[in-house]
Amino acid sequence: MTAVLAPPVTDRPARRRADGATFAALFVVILMIVPARLILRGLPFALTPAEAVGLFAALWWMCAHFTLTLGAAKGANPVRTAVYLYAVAYLASYAQAAVAYLEPRQLDLADHIGVIALALVGVALVACDGVHGRDRIDLVLKTAVVAGAILGVIGGIQFLLSYDPTMDIVVPGTRVRGEAPAILERNGLNRAAATTSHPIEFGVVCSMILPIALHYAFAARERGLPALRWWVCCALVAAGLVFSASRSPVLGLLAAGLLLLSHWPARRRVQAIIALVFFLAVVRLAAPGLVGAIAGLFDNIGNDSSIRYRTADYAIALNAIEQHPLLGRGHGTWYPPYDIVFDNQYLLTAVEGGLLGVATLVGLFGTAIWAALRARYLSSDPTTRDLGLSLAASLLVTLVGCATFDLNSFETTSGIAFLFVGLSGALLRSVRAVPDGVRAPGEPAGDRAAR
Repeated sequence: MTAVLAPPVTDRPARRRADGATFAALFVVILMIVPARLILRGLPFALTPAEAVGLFAALWWMCAHFTLTLGAAKGANPVRTAVYLYAVAYLASYAQAAVAYLEPRQLDLADHIGVIALALVGVALVACDGVHGRDRIDLVLKTAVVAGAILGVIGGIQFLLSYDPTMDIVVPGTRVRGEAPAILERNGLNRAAATTSHPIEFGVVCSMILPIALHYAFAARERGLPALRWWVCCALVAAGLVFSASRSPVLGLLAAGLLLLSHWPARRRVQAIIALVFFLAVVRLAAPGLVGAIAGLFDNIGNDSSIRYRTADYAIALNAIEQHPLLGRGHGTWYPPYDIVFDNQYLLTAVEGGLLGVATLVGLFGTAIWAALRARYLSSDPTTRDLGLSLAASLLVTLVGCATFDLNSFETTSGIAFLFVGLSGALLRSVRAVPDGVRAPGEPAGDRAAR
């Protein structure tokens, strides 16, 4: 008789093969760490490394839905449906513009923006259908939090030392696009952009990531796990927000904060307010005048030149919308410096994509927020419930940001926004996949039965 040898016992965890979460985490690292001014060499149009990863994501997702072996989730998902509708409306607008006469410059821009839109849709779909389970969702979101903390460090160096360390970052196969400075100035104070294209974008990215960072900090402390590293990440992300010295991230964070405070327990609310006061005191000591400068952005807001500039273009936008009310004039065809800048994504989408484009854009983010809150409602695991709330708060920053600047014109904000949209669908699917009577990871015994 042949003896059968048992496999050796080891304490090492089983190695897990790369999946959609691995791909999404890689996208986050490339998107947030590689400076936005770097684009790939040898292409006839500007394409960042992160956008190239997004195009590969779209290809992977399409192939995965033709097979049963690549790990794509099947079945209905409201977030995937919202992404479909957004893509169909985008294609309809593009088709109408292509059928009509467009100047060669406009047609080239429409093609370019269409490629970027495909990359964003690919990222959302891979996150929605390729990330399975809470542990893999946590991998992607924790990667975003750590990357946000790194951005906070870079922004701090730019703000405090007037030195841009991103100028020393060299990525093989890329070249520099334009000469836009990463450090701007307002009222004698620096405005940092970190690796993003603009300080406003940097601030909004930090506003989107901060609720997620707070989730992991509170969750670690409440479960008795090491939490200091997550509180450090929270502080660095929050510092990046103030180092941008912009109004848009403050408004977005205010909306997110109202949602969080309305659902947090009383003890956490008090702790959050105390932490905020302590953080602002440290900022006042480290960067005198910064807190006052940000508060000054909201003083006498009716006479602010930037506000007047934003509202003065409403008449021009309405005139353009009236010419193509349903499908717009085509995405990418309204392009500065040939056309006036709309610091409002809703206005820009209405002009380029029509009212249908605005409806599908709002529907995309609105559905993602609903999915995150729905996951919170369906789950009895406190950590999952809090993650759903935090993800909804982050996406609410996106909705507010669309009203204060042209969010989709910036690679980092749009990339993070579409990634979070997809992850909200993945979170809802993971909650629905837990059968009755089976505890979710971290769920106390008896909670589900008592529901």
